Amino acid sequence: MAQAVVTEALSLNNPLFGCYAFYCAVLVLKMMFMSVFTAMTRLKTEVFASPEDAVFARSAKARARTNLIRDENVERVRRAHLNDLENIPIFLIVSLVYILTNPSYFLATMLIRIYALARIIHTFVYAVVVIPQPARGISWFVGFAITGYMAVQNLLCFLN
Repeated sequence: MAQAVVTEALSLNNPLFGCYAFYCAVLVLKMMFMSVFTAMTRLKTEVFASPEDAVFARSAKARARTNLIRDENVERVRRAHLNDLENIPIFLIVSLVYILTNPSYFLATMLIRIYALARIIHTFVYAVVVIPQPARGISWFVGFAITGYMAVQNLLCFLN
């Protein structure tokens, strides 16, 4: 019986699972973009993580620098990426289990969509066009609250 419920919930015929899969792909691509964005920012500022990476530098002076040099732009992009790495994988797991609890389709899709939007906004206001607080804090908290809500719902469902 339980296997049938899991198979049905994680089926391509389940529109909620389709929504989950779509937004998982969006969030994974977003995290991949952040890796590229970090590298692009390093190249632009010529502040590299390792001396061997400095071979890509245009100037000899930049090639002589090491990771002891800090650039606020690079660090800001790195922190935004690290924040994604701390939050998005947890959401992907919690929301997948949440689908197994047979939630309201409307509520679950809204939570997944809002989470993805909040993470995109978080990156935008943190690393792309820096907007002062509380923009970043609010966007982070929205995602945090959605993940927490889903985790509590998972606990309540599987306690029985």
